[in-house]
Amino acid sequence: MLEAQAHSHLKSLLRREESNWPHHLTLSRLVGRSIRRRDRTLIRLAPSRKQRWWLGLLMPLCLQPSSAVLVLTPGQRQRLLNVERPRLAQQGFRLACWEGSTPPPAEQLWLLDHAGLIQAHRQGVLGGRQLLIPEIDQLSARLRQSMAIRLEAADWERLRQALPQADHLLLERYERLSRQLFREATHAHARIRLEGSSCQSLRDLLGVLGPCPEPWADLLASDPRHWANWAELDHRLLQWSWCLEPLEPLEQLEGLLRDRPVLMLSETGETTRLDHELQQAGAVPGVTAVLREAELEEPLPLFAPRRQPLPNTEIYAQHLLEQSRRLILGRPGLTILLLDDAALRHSLTASLAAEFGTRVQDQCTAPQENGVISGSWSWWLQHLDQLPEPEQIIIGMLPIASLTCPITAARVDRLKHQGTDWFRSLLLPEALRLIPAAVAPLRRSSGRLAVLDGRLRGRSWGDQILQCLEPWQPLNRLLPD
Repeated sequence: MLEAQAHSHLKSLLRREESNWPHHLTLSRLVGRSIRRRDRTLIRLAPSRKQRWWLGLLMPLCLQPSSAVLVLTPGQRQRLLNVERPRLAQQGFRLACWEGSTPPPAEQLWLLDHAGLIQAHRQGVLGGRQLLIPEIDQLSARLRQSMAIRLEAADWERLRQALPQADHLLLERYERLSRQLFREATHAHARIRLEGSSCQSLRDLLGVLGPCPEPWADLLASDPRHWANWAELDHRLLQWSWCLEPLEPLEQLEGLLRDRPVLMLSETGETTRLDHELQQAGAVPGVTAVLREAELEEPLPLFAPRRQPLPNTEIYAQHLLEQSRRLILGRPGLTILLLDDAALRHSLTASLAAEFGTRVQDQCTAPQENGVISGSWSWWLQHLDQLPEPEQIIIGMLPIASLTCPITAARVDRLKHQGTDWFRSLLLPEALRLIPAAVAPLRRSSGRLAVLDGRLRGRSWGDQILQCLEPWQPLNRLLPD
């Protein structure tokens, strides 16, 4: 069987290469079984910064030619073609890969990015091919970004050129919207939701004027009930961009995961949101496997004092500064400070830099040995593999998405209309999805975690975050080294 062959060959390869990951062989058997049976399998891996699943995924594909579709980000595609595929070729294993928008003519692994996957699904050329999707937890977000529509000032000019009979009307609508948006803006980088009669009247006008150039045709094809609309303002040029993103992209891509076998790899400990998305997409896995790592089972020292102020209080900024100063003082290793509120983060970074000097940087990938790097959650998760393992992580604010984000606000509004508990069904699960991967480097470096957000202890849902951090041990006081 394919599982046994993959196990045997990978075992021989691992004798010639050094690897301390214990799940290569198990993963290769699970992948081989899924490819042979063409079933729907979900494999949960421990959070890791090194993407150690490559060998286990690729070995069965080398041994048995397959017409499966491997969905990769640009960075993953580059690693596959420049690192993993040559690595296998040196050991005598050949992997046939096909790139492009048309299906491969033979049994070859078809490489697609998320935009290419959307196009292939809409054109109906995926057929019954099995989908191989690493980082399935990020699938919805990546599909949403690939489906996004953005209309700039130049697109308005092209629309006026294509529809000269409506030039005056289009210019008048654009100027009216511009005045309204800049009047409503509260700060220079404001993002304002576009709703109501102004946008609908423009859609109605374009609908009767005839065919429109891209991307206006995509705008007309989007259903306002299932898409978020907002404007991003450029005060320097007094221009604005019209942005649209689907609320739930898997609902827009009907049957993408339901109508074919799928092998999914997950690297997060949170299951609620992913399970809900797969259920809504009709892709409930028939087989689920969990591969744990012993080094991640060591208790994590957690400093999270009770009775901390909440983020919406006046003393919160001062609390962050004082506690961060105490946590940083005397630490010889790297400190990461996570905070999504950009204005508060920049103010905190400046205050800490005034005391600790140039070792404090904002979103920098070249820190000093005892550096302090402040950044957003998304930045840290994107760049953690480019930084040394930290000695401590300070969570200034839990990663609960803000309703000032237009796409988040639109998704919440939709759940409100459905009568759903939008916080516990959307915001909290998406926050829980980020935390395990963000703190995983601490477990490998025997570092400590500090949470300075009073909601951890002051809200009932804080217990779910503490469960997400298990195993941990309380660090009740900060002692000098």
